[in-house]
Amino acid sequence: MVRDENGVKWKVKLGEEAKPETVASRLVWAVGYYTNEDYFLPVLRVKDMPAHLKRRSAAKFIEADGSMRNVRLKRYLEGEKKLGSWRWRNDPFAGSREYNGLRVMMAVINNWDLKDVNNSIYEEKRSRGEEGNERVYMVSDLGASFGSWGLEWTHEESKGNLDEYTRHKFIRKIGSEFVDFEVPHRPTLLLLLNPHEFFMRVHVEWIGRHIPRTDAKWIGQQLAQLSPSQIRDAFRSAGGGIFDRTGIQDR
Repeated sequence: MVRDENGVKWKVKLGEEAKPETVASRLVWAVGYYTNEDYFLPVLRVKDMPAHLKRRSAAKFIEADGSMRNVRLKRYLEGEKKLGSWRWRNDPFAGSREYNGLRVMMAVINNWDLKDVNNSIYEEKRSRGEEGNERVYMVSDLGASFGSWGLEWTHEESKGNLDEYTRHKFIRKIGSEFVDFEVPHRPTLLLLLNPHEFFMRVHVEWIGRHIPRTDAKWIGQQLAQLSPSQIRDAFRSAGGGIFDRTGIQDR
């Protein structure tokens, strides 16, 4: 966590998830869902960096002067309080059009890391003039997006890899009433080296399956309202590079 000159707190994420999460948060928000307020910076310099980081895995991304490259910043909102996590199977909105639309969105962005721990419940202050607090449900970790349809040999293949993203199938099966998506996909056999991880991912396959066609069509209509320019802007928010070459043409 860092604090800017105005006293605003930000959570820093480094590594392969910084770019895809920034893009994913904008697209999920654009069709009406709550997301974290994320921003991407190609370079961030933090003053008074602690000599010993609590998370040593981050040390390789930080230079001697406190500079970090390819940084995702998540703003902490004033009055926001995290209450816990919600479970896909026991969500209070399960079965609703909006719930099923969120399942489709996870397939659209190839977010295969759909563990319950990546879902958050927040309590936030209502707007001025409104009493009480509001309880907000969101997928709070969208970093495993825009890559392959599951965990590969390296995270560089699995997250933020548009070549992998465009190579894989999107729809698994279309029936008269339901549609199955490929994400989350059955994990590769290499994960059998970690049986707990393998079976956990097998048990989330259902999230992309058996979605009513009417609900899939509804969220598709929401996405269709975004212009090519708006979609390009979502990718450009992640600092360019491969995320600025979406192949989207104005029509």
